[in-house]
Amino acid sequence: MSSLRTRAEAVVVIGGGAAGMMAAGTAAAEGCRVVLLEPNEKLGRKLRITGKGRCNVTNDAPVRDVIAAVRRNPKFLYSALSAFPPADVMAFFEGIGVPLKTERGRRVFPVSDSANDVADRLGAWLRESGVRIEHARAEALFLDEAGAIRAVKTDRGEVACGSAVICTGGVSYPGTGSTGDGYALAASVGHRVISPEPSLVPLESPDDFCAELAGLAPRNVTLTLLEDDKPVYSELGEMLFSHFGVTGPLVLSASAHMRFGEGRAYRLLIDFKPALTEEKLDERIRRDFEKYKNRDFGNALDELAPRSLIPVLVRLSRIAPEKKVHSVTREERRTLVHLFKAFPVRVSGPRPIAEAIVTRGGVDVRQVDPRTMASKLVPGLYFAGEVLDVDAYTGGFNLQIAWSTGRCAGVHAGKE
Repeated sequence: MSSLRTRAEAVVVIGGGAAGMMAAGTAAAEGCRVVLLEPNEKLGRKLRITGKGRCNVTNDAPVRDVIAAVRRNPKFLYSALSAFPPADVMAFFEGIGVPLKTERGRRVFPVSDSANDVADRLGAWLRESGVRIEHARAEALFLDEAGAIRAVKTDRGEVACGSAVICTGGVSYPGTGSTGDGYALAASVGHRVISPEPSLVPLESPDDFCAELAGLAPRNVTLTLLEDDKPVYSELGEMLFSHFGVTGPLVLSASAHMRFGEGRAYRLLIDFKPALTEEKLDERIRRDFEKYKNRDFGNALDELAPRSLIPVLVRLSRIAPEKKVHSVTREERRTLVHLFKAFPVRVSGPRPIAEAIVTRGGVDVRQVDPRTMASKLVPGLYFAGEVLDVDAYTGGFNLQIAWSTGRCAGVHAGKE
């Protein structure tokens, strides 16, 4: 394979994901020679599987709402998000030939429902902008006598540059190329890296009934996360039971509040009937019980709960399934009401970080200029996207961070 050669004034972007493609195309628009290094054959490998293959491009929200959705270091992102907010991101994609639509929760998707369309159009935009795409892996950063970036070493040779942008992502979904390379590159030139942890990740539970309920996807339920018995998150939405525990949008967002490895005890409470107070729910149950007063208790909940949930509710209520409904006591009914309103799920920990949607942790943002994404330690070095210690809820917010920081880094690396 031939070695790479470039002029020193080139901008080298390391990583061809969402942030990297945005940074490369933006720097090219500044009139720079740009080399994009991506070891995968296709650009945007992780982007192509986001949103279950539909790609939740952004969230059609004002900047203040995006900031509110950021779990780590939200203030750091204010400048980048303000310079390239969701409205501008949407206009950008429409402008390069990706028609968009907005769905529930202000989530923005391509009209085609195809993440491949998003990645492919970005790739075409790069080529039209004159970006040189090289399928090579960055292995080291070389600095000059003044400590500034002068070249990037790859597995195909050395690439001379005037500035470099690290956009290698985190360590979630390593099969897409997110293997933590950027952390090592940053650390090699003095940057502090906050130890990566999973965020937006499914949760494991020791409760056997989760496997029994696998495939049940309750909608319009309220999920509350308790940390050491104190509520730290509560939201209405949907979730999914699995053989290992629980997942789905509510669970993934709840996981962003969890501090794994710090000895904290976590559990979840599910309100299956959030539209009803306990009193109203009790009235509803009494009406059903009156209607089916001669049935066995185990056969009297069909109008109150999904079929797969009924045996679990019966078991946890400790009411004998063969007990006639007319014999169920007031206290037993209260127990049933409480189960509907605060169904308990214990949490033993997260699924492996490889299954997380994003990585919490990364390059310490205190060593990065929030106005430019430039390193405060190494002149000519920039960062963008998930490699930084920033993460947010589901709903398009993490991709919005990638677009905004990528655009910011591309603009300023190009100017330099």
